[in-house]
Amino acid sequence: MRKLHQFHGGIHPPTNKAQSNQTPIVQANLPSKLTIPLHQHVGNSAVPAVEIGQHVLKGQLIGCAEGNLSSSVHASTSGMIAAIDKQLVANSSGLPELCITLIPDGRDEWIELDPCLDWLECTHSELRLKLRKAGVVGLGGAVFPSDMKLHASQQKIKTLVLNGAECEPYITCDDLLMRERAAEILEGAQIMRALLSTEEILIGIEDNKPEAISAMRAAVLEGKYQGIEVIAVPTVYPGGGAKQLIRVLTGIEVAAGVRSTNLGVQCFNVGTAYSTWRAIRFGEPLISRIVTVTGNVSHPQNFEVLIGTPMDELVAHAAPLNGTRYYIMGGPMMGVPMPSMQVGVIKATNCIIAASKEIFPPAQPALPCIRCTRCADACPAELQPQELYWFAKAKNFDKAEDYHLFDCIECGACSYVCPSNIPLVQYYRFAKSEIWAQEANQKAADTARERHEFRESRIEREKREKAEKLAAKEKAASAAKTQRTEQPPTLVKTDVNPEDTLQLKIQTAIDHAKEQAAAIKPLNTEQLTPAQQAQIDEIEAQRARIREMALAPVADHTKG
Repeated sequence: MRKLHQFHGGIHPPTNKAQSNQTPIVQANLPSKLTIPLHQHVGNSAVPAVEIGQHVLKGQLIGCAEGNLSSSVHASTSGMIAAIDKQLVANSSGLPELCITLIPDGRDEWIELDPCLDWLECTHSELRLKLRKAGVVGLGGAVFPSDMKLHASQQKIKTLVLNGAECEPYITCDDLLMRERAAEILEGAQIMRALLSTEEILIGIEDNKPEAISAMRAAVLEGKYQGIEVIAVPTVYPGGGAKQLIRVLTGIEVAAGVRSTNLGVQCFNVGTAYSTWRAIRFGEPLISRIVTVTGNVSHPQNFEVLIGTPMDELVAHAAPLNGTRYYIMGGPMMGVPMPSMQVGVIKATNCIIAASKEIFPPAQPALPCIRCTRCADACPAELQPQELYWFAKAKNFDKAEDYHLFDCIECGACSYVCPSNIPLVQYYRFAKSEIWAQEANQKAADTARERHEFRESRIEREKREKAEKLAAKEKAASAAKTQRTEQPPTLVKTDVNPEDTLQLKIQTAIDHAKEQAAAIKPLNTEQLTPAQQAQIDEIEAQRARIREMALAPVADHTKG
């Protein structure tokens, strides 16, 4: 028997699981439309890979992963792309995000898949690439891209933990998955072990799920798996948290700011292991998941649901009752109310609770804190919730961070035990969001300052370069001027008669004219008529008179 450990705090709320775990998983019908968000994972949103009006097949890529930390998105069935626009999605922000609306054609026709008959023949890089292309992410709620988590780190990963605890009330999707598909979960775990080179696999399941524990243990024996142990852990909330389950199974305390991989442990949800197996063995992308539908319905049960199915159409399968006010995605402790009943199911949707006044009565008015310290006793992160409450309420966010606000996992245990009905978790979420907003504003201000400083530096550099060019030009001009002044002056005779100078210029022109005349050979001068010869003689006589006038003394021309 493996020795189990305990984590600090924890509570025991009513489980409310018997309502939905009595019947097998049912395949939900095709909805009238599918609204598929392009951001269903941690990291960058996927980029649309289709166009409006395009016909797609089931499993076809409709959103390409963008960057290293991202995941692909696929068509959940065959049909036509009706819209690519922003719509309300399944989160608590109430802000629209980019979605692809798919209208099913009813044929549910698959693309040609790329199965891997023997995954042992694939390299680790090929396996991780298949998971990235298949859009496999963590189905325990974190939706972190699995191909990134399955990348071998520098630290040796000794233990792979499969999380089947499912500690939150009302949720039973993992319970039914382990009962009905235990062998596939173990096959996926084998792939994960190969990628991480782990020595052992520990599967933690809360002891209020005896059928799931038996099914998993039987599958281990039937498959003759070595190094896999199915362990029943005590039922306590939030025992399904990754850090808490690692603590219970291994005794390793994962401190704040420390990754479990640094301590030789990696944790995955059992649903993630199942999706890993389907993606590798059959080439199926992650286009559906098991969802618990419970609360104000006549037939609570688990459905295998296509990603993008409107929640109201899914809840209709469970025969909803009158009085439903809103839907909660997740459990009553950590779940979030949906902004609309028509939002689509996403990869993180493990449960939908139809909320009514009978199931979730209106919150009682908050009373002053009486310093009873029950919240501190229940906190699994060993924080001081009452102090964090005061700092958050006073908007003293620096002090809240000093008291390790971001170590809070928002499990709601403190709010559950508070006798004053103080919504403690809401205060912590408010403080975190304000700190994130301040950091974002500070980052934007730093970016703007850096841009301004760069601009000023560029302008100063350009001015300096211009001044340097001007100085160099002036220096060159000054050097040339100095060189001209340093050259010896040309000696000029000052006693030359101006008349001699003019006579010299005339003689030069005459010589130049003679040279040009000598260079020109007259055409047709051998056979001349008497008239032509007389004309030439007259021209030559005129030229002779001009020469005589030009050679006459200059003084004769200047006196009159």
